[in-house]
Amino acid sequence: MLVTLTATARPNGPLTDARDLGHLLHKHPDRAQRFELPVGVAHVFYPEATAERTTVALLLEVDPVGIVRNKRFGTSGDFSLAQYVNDRPYAASSLLAVALGKVFSTATAGRSGSLPELAESALPLTVHVPSLPCRGGTELAESMFAPLGWKVGATPVPLDPEVPAWGDSRYVDLTLTGEVRLADALRHLYVLLPVLDGAKHYWVGTDEIDKLLRNGEGWLAAHPHREEILRRYLAHQRRYVEDATARLLATEEPDDDGEDDAVAVALTPEGADGDAAAPPPSLAALRSTAVVAALRSERVGSVVDLGCGEGALLRHLQAERSFTRILGTDVSVRALERAAERLDLRGRSDAERDRLTLLQSSLTYRDDRLQGFDAAVLMEVIEHLDLDRLPALEDTVFAHARPRVVVVTTPNAEYNATYPHLHTGPDGRPMRHTDHRFEWTRAELAAWADGVAGRHGYTVSHAGIGPADPVLGAPTQLALFVAGADA
Repeated sequence: MLVTLTATARPNGPLTDARDLGHLLHKHPDRAQRFELPVGVAHVFYPEATAERTTVALLLEVDPVGIVRNKRFGTSGDFSLAQYVNDRPYAASSLLAVALGKVFSTATAGRSGSLPELAESALPLTVHVPSLPCRGGTELAESMFAPLGWKVGATPVPLDPEVPAWGDSRYVDLTLTGEVRLADALRHLYVLLPVLDGAKHYWVGTDEIDKLLRNGEGWLAAHPHREEILRRYLAHQRRYVEDATARLLATEEPDDDGEDDAVAVALTPEGADGDAAAPPPSLAALRSTAVVAALRSERVGSVVDLGCGEGALLRHLQAERSFTRILGTDVSVRALERAAERLDLRGRSDAERDRLTLLQSSLTYRDDRLQGFDAAVLMEVIEHLDLDRLPALEDTVFAHARPRVVVVTTPNAEYNATYPHLHTGPDGRPMRHTDHRFEWTRAELAAWADGVAGRHGYTVSHAGIGPADPVLGAPTQLALFVAGADA
């Protein structure tokens, strides 16, 4: 299996000598190199190396028999002949991604001792993969690479050039062109080659999540087909996909949508000196304060923070001594670890650690450990779920866990008209965060909340959080569910 990467020099660009590609890759153009890898033997060589244009080729020789005998790379479930007679030696796949990661590890990390500025620059690059399994056709290749800035050329490979009537195979001849950092180009290939193939040729474990997030840093979180990438890369293993999603969102920087800035401006007294005056509370702080106030008003003693993330609300709950039992849950182990650090659980007394505990749990699956609490909070959580998953969340929270009080906060979509530069969400409307699957108007939240309350014996009331516009309402909306006396 083969992949080539070509750099073209431009007199007025960052790459004035294309042979510098060898410096960035730490592979000298005048030498052919051989690397023994668990998946086979990789050869790196340069078909051309001039100041104007330099091409590096990675050729991977795969030993199908050796792979079968390797416990990590051997697959199960195939009939015996398919283990030995297959396309692995010829078609790009997850095995080629492994070779790219091993052979060009320093370049993939973006490090260059001799040319650090060039390593950080977007370069005119062309990537060619002549034989790539693409379960989804040329459209899939376009949808995966085009959002990353590549111009995609994907030509179907016919089953037999001599018999056109047989049609096309599932392989494409892929060419990518664009101005991209070399490290980013290698990371795109590392993640998306197995995604296009739709299969991993080795055992997928939790370490694959770390590799995916490391190579997806800076681009995967905002990719419009992120969910499909996660599913395919992690072999459709739901537990890994959910953990990867949560970890990806936990480490993602907030969008520069100006939300807190807009709220801060609205809260600053007219004519006040912005430098001298105390900074107004952020919208995030206002949310936590409103949630704690709602819980206090219902005389709650025990509370579970569902989707607690890194513990933003838990800090406020911990400071309120009327809450004698607090539980934070999240699907992401990494987020829970960070929450424990931020809350300094190790340094607290045994009594405090008994009072506030953390556990991994999914919002869309029944969990007996969530039962027995006075209240549950879903603060800025529901909008991160696909709409078709809300019935599962409803069952988990309102039918199974069934606390006496449930507090839900979510963005008010109407208020988005006050924010500049919002991105377009899956439903075609402007949204504040790239991971939001929807954002509801006040009427839409009321319709959902009334339905949930009616089905499960709760009453529901609504409030706004943050400075309210007389027409658009407040930036955040809160729904307070209280179980009826006969529920």
